[in-house]
Amino acid sequence: MGEAEDFIYQFEGNQRETMLYFHNLLTCDLGLEDKIRFKIPFYYRKSWICYLNPTKEKKVEFAFVRGNELSNSQGLLINKGRKQVYSIDFEKVSDIPFRAINEIIQEAIFIDETIPYESKRKHNKSGGKM
Repeated sequence: MGEAEDFIYQFEGNQRETMLYFHNLLTCDLGLEDKIRFKIPFYYRKSWICYLNPTKEKKVEFAFVRGNELSNSQGLLINKGRKQVYSIDFEKVSDIPFRAINEIIQEAIFIDETIPYESKRKHNKSGGKM
């Protein structure tokens, strides 16, 4: 087992089942790489695409790092006051709208593969990061 699986197996019930569903979809079916960053599993190809964040309410936040660039034509993603990251919370696998989630993931992968990620950090006049 890898780091992400070890992380997921710390949880129980619906939370574990939901994270395992997304982990297998992202790594096995879609071929994304996984890595633990900021103590949670992130998934990437060229850059970070999404992450899984277990919440205190026993839900799983499925978040898209470049969510502000997604069309959100499904109307499922919310920003929770964040400028860039958009997400949706799930309590159990049966709550997942599979077709809509697949569309969002495919769009996020397309953006990752076709539009280079540019850091939104401010730069000072000499060209260095502040």
